[in-house]
Amino acid sequence: MGLGPMSLRLSPDGSRRGFLKTIAAAGLAAGAPILPAMAQEKMAQEKMERDSGQVLAETLARYAANLRYEDLPEDVVRLAKRTILDTIGCAYGGYDAGPSRIAIRLAGNVSAKQPATVLISGVKTSPDLAVFANGVMIRYLDFNDAFVSLTHGAGHPSDTIAALLSSAELASRSGRDLITATVLAYEVFCKIADVYDYLGNGIDHTTITGMAAVVGAGRLAGLTPDQMVQAIGITVGGNTATRQGRSDALSNWKAFAAADACRKAMFSVELAHDGMTGPGKVFEGTYGFFKVMGKKPVEAPQLGEPFGIRRAFTKRFPLGQFSQTVAQAAVEARPFVTSVDDIAEVNIHVSHSAIKIMADSPEKWKPQTHETADHSIPYAAGLVLMYGKIAPEYYEDPYLHDARLLDLVSRVKVVPSEEADRTENEFNLCEMDVVLKSGARKTTRVEYHRGHFKNPMTDAEMEEKFSLMASKHLPADRVEKLLRVLKGIENEPNVGGLLAATVV
Repeated sequence: MGLGPMSLRLSPDGSRRGFLKTIAAAGLAAGAPILPAMAQEKMAQEKMERDSGQVLAETLARYAANLRYEDLPEDVVRLAKRTILDTIGCAYGGYDAGPSRIAIRLAGNVSAKQPATVLISGVKTSPDLAVFANGVMIRYLDFNDAFVSLTHGAGHPSDTIAALLSSAELASRSGRDLITATVLAYEVFCKIADVYDYLGNGIDHTTITGMAAVVGAGRLAGLTPDQMVQAIGITVGGNTATRQGRSDALSNWKAFAAADACRKAMFSVELAHDGMTGPGKVFEGTYGFFKVMGKKPVEAPQLGEPFGIRRAFTKRFPLGQFSQTVAQAAVEARPFVTSVDDIAEVNIHVSHSAIKIMADSPEKWKPQTHETADHSIPYAAGLVLMYGKIAPEYYEDPYLHDARLLDLVSRVKVVPSEEADRTENEFNLCEMDVVLKSGARKTTRVEYHRGHFKNPMTDAEMEEKFSLMASKHLPADRVEKLLRVLKGIENEPNVGGLLAATVV
C-alpha cells in the first residue's frame, strides 16, 4: 500500500493557534472552565495525534518501504549523485586528520565475521566502527553539505552517507539503491527538522542525523516495516545529544557527534534485523521524544514532494554554513583593502541564528581549537581579509596564535540584523561594512552564497572540489577513474566496488 502525505485537521485557517482557539471556544460553549495554556497545548497534541491516526515511526517505515528509484524525479537523482560525490571527496579531505587517525586505528583493532570497509584506508572492521571512521573523515573539515530547516535549525544530512555506504556494502546493494537511500535519509532529516525545533530545545542536530541514518541504512539492509519501526525505536529512544558540544570552546566532538549518531544507527539496524525490539510510539508516547524534548506540539512531517534534498546546499569554503556568506562577502570586500593594518573595524550584520551558532562567545574571537575556528564568523572574516582565501591549515597553529591575525579578528563586530532574521528561511544574508582608518567604507552584501541551492555550484566546480581533496592521496589517473565511477554510480552493480575504488 502506498503512502500519501499526512494531513492534519486543525482549524479553518489551518493554523495551530486557530485550532487552540477552537478548542477554547468549544470549552466555553459547554460551560467548561478555561484551561491553562499548558493544558491547551497538551490537548492540542493529543487531538493532533487522534486526528492524524499516525505513529511517526510506522509512517517512516512505510515510506521507506515504498520509495522507489524509478519514481524519483530526475533532478532529485542528480542531486543525490552530486551529494555522494561531494561527501566522499570530503572524506579524502579529512583522511589525514588526527581524529580520523584515531577512528581508523580503533576500527583496525576490531575484526568481524561480516566486516565493512573503512573508506580510503581499506581497513576491514565491524560495521558500526566502519561507519564511525567514515563519518569522522567526512565531517572533519566541515566541508560537506548543509541544510537550514523551516524551524531555523541547521545540520548536515550528508553525514548519514557514512551509515548508508556500510549498509549498502554489507547487503550487496547497487548504486541505484544507494541513491534511493540517500534521498530517503535526506527526506527524514529535512522533514523532521522542518517541524521539530531542535535548536530551540537545546538538542543537537545530530540527534536528527541518527533518525535519518537508521531509516536509510535500514532500507538498504532490507528491514521489514516492523523491523524498521523497532530500529527507529531503539535509535530515538536511547540517543539524544545536547547542543553543549557546539557551545563555548569546541572540542573534537563538535564534528564527530554525527559519526557517533550514525554508528549507533547502524547498530540499531543490526539489532532490529536480528529480532531486537525497541520502544513503541517513540515520538508520540507518554514519554516520547517530542513530548520530553519539546516545548510545544509537533506537526506531522510531510514526506515526499517537494523533496528536502532540493533545499540542501554545498559548500565553497571549508567552514560552518553560517559563515559561507560571510567568507564570500569578505572575498568581495578584500580588493578595497590595501593592507589589513588600515582596517579600523569590520561590522558584520547577520541573523540571530548565525550569531547563536558562530559568534556566541569570546572563544569565537580567540579560537583555541580547529573546531572553534571553523565555526567562528569573526575568524572566517579575518582569514579572508588577510589571506584572500580559507584553507584547512588556517585552523591550526601557528595561525590560531598569530598576533596580527587575532588583532584583525578583534576589530570584527557581529551585529544582529532584522532583515537577516526575516529572510533566514530563504537565504543566509550577510552585510559586511569594512571601515578604514581613513574613514573610507566598503559595504558588501551576499544573500545566496555559491553552493546555495539558488546559486548552485556547477558540476565542473563540484568535480574540481573533489579532485583537490582526492589528489592529496591518489594519482591523477585514479582520481579520474573514481570520478567516472561516481558520476555514473547509478550503473554500479555493487557499492562494495565503489568503496574498493577509494582505497589508497
